[in-house]
Amino acid sequence: MRRRLVKQNEQVNNQEKSQPYNPAKLDSNLKENILQLKKLLDEPNDLIIREIAVGEDKVTSAIIYIDGLIDKQLVQYSIIENLQKLSVNSQLPKENMELFDGIYQTFITISSIEKGETLEDIANAILSGKTVFILDGQAKVMLMDTKGGESRSVEQPTAENVVRGPRIGFNENLGTNIALLRKTVQNSDLRLKTYQLGKQSKRSLIVAYVNGIINPIIVKEVNSRLETIDVSDVPESGFVEQWIEDSFLSPFPQIDSTERVDKAAAALLQGKVVILLDGTPHVLVAPMTLGDMLKSPEDYYERWLIGTLLRLLRYVAAFIAIFLPGLYIALVTIHSGMLPTDLALSIAASREGVPFPPVVEAFLMVITMELLQEAGIRLPKPIGQTIGIVGGLVIGDAAVSAAIVSPIMVIVIGLTAIAAFANPSFSTGITFRILRFGVMIAASIFGLYGIVLVYIMLNIHVVNLKSFGIPYSTPFTPTMVGDWKDLILRAPITMLTRRPKFLDPEDSKSVNKGVKDS
Repeated sequence: MRRRLVKQNEQVNNQEKSQPYNPAKLDSNLKENILQLKKLLDEPNDLIIREIAVGEDKVTSAIIYIDGLIDKQLVQYSIIENLQKLSVNSQLPKENMELFDGIYQTFITISSIEKGETLEDIANAILSGKTVFILDGQAKVMLMDTKGGESRSVEQPTAENVVRGPRIGFNENLGTNIALLRKTVQNSDLRLKTYQLGKQSKRSLIVAYVNGIINPIIVKEVNSRLETIDVSDVPESGFVEQWIEDSFLSPFPQIDSTERVDKAAAALLQGKVVILLDGTPHVLVAPMTLGDMLKSPEDYYERWLIGTLLRLLRYVAAFIAIFLPGLYIALVTIHSGMLPTDLALSIAASREGVPFPPVVEAFLMVITMELLQEAGIRLPKPIGQTIGIVGGLVIGDAAVSAAIVSPIMVIVIGLTAIAAFANPSFSTGITFRILRFGVMIAASIFGLYGIVLVYIMLNIHVVNLKSFGIPYSTPFTPTMVGDWKDLILRAPITMLTRRPKFLDPEDSKSVNKGVKDS
């Protein structure tokens, strides 16, 4: 029995080898092309093939699409109804070649049509939401853009709360995202370069930039890195970010990510590149510098005094989020003599009865805070908020009542959590969380000297880090004083008349002529 099965398998394999599949060219026979397409796609249930007789001679044709990926009304009224009218039209040529061109030029009312000559062209087209028209006797087809189906409407960004500004966010549809970007940046020099990523998925990726503003070297570097991507699927823009970033070992994000249309448009007009991937609302902005981590679009929508104050608060919050637990460990454990007497006595009294040393106490509370934060993100939104607030209060109060941690430790961790939430970027928050643990470990071993050593190491790392050829620490160093007007402070709008010098844009002026230069 086993030998018989082996023999049958060998016969099947030999038959397949005797009729090799050639994806290079289409056959002129309609039935053969449909048969080969079904074989290529393994006859999926959602593959729709509608045969229609066209012309006086009733030449067989077919339209092919995947149900759920197309706009059914567009296919019905712009393709099927027009093709059905061909049977009563006596003015069309009878030759198949001329009939194909006549249909292409006269009867198909789809705005975007391409021609294909291989089965691979057909497969890629229908899997991306296009409709294919095949005419018997022709070895080429029409690929009509009829993308549609269910998609999320344009809504407010979910990952970035909008305080003031346009409440429009990108969604998962690439065509919608491009339209939103074009509507915001109404510039004839806006350029969109398309890539197909993923050997199996064939996802579309768009590189957007404004020609005449951006430095061509940046565009060339981005394109060269994107061309090296070699994966089966790219489900989210995070894959692209990790593939093309300069240093995968760095905790600092080297490419910014946003859902906000206004933020992406502002980056384009500054002289940056925006990368959009089909299937995700998160677009990438490159290059990125250290100063971009703590900037928000609201800084420019408010008056300059308010924008400056908000930005200063974020810088203070960043230092608190990274260094406060480490400072507590260093001062209480090793350098207690540096504390004022009253404060030292107060801390000692609050720690009376606590069984753990300050290092263990701090790590327990920081890890608990991280767990609560992660749980709040993963749970449904109403429950997540409850877990984050109630969980923190209940656990903190219970820990103090049980004398496991001191009240001063709860205050330190509470300030650290609040400061971490003050940053405008999720990726930046993760960076702060990673660095916080490094500072705490160094402080527990070397005290304040360890904190200073970590700070020096971070500065060395940031100075050596680059984002697409742009120094990450610019304009701090290399020092570009002109760009400091929009760094920690936010100068009045009337003074921000030039694009960032560190991007070396072709057009450095960010306003029309006649406005006072700075």
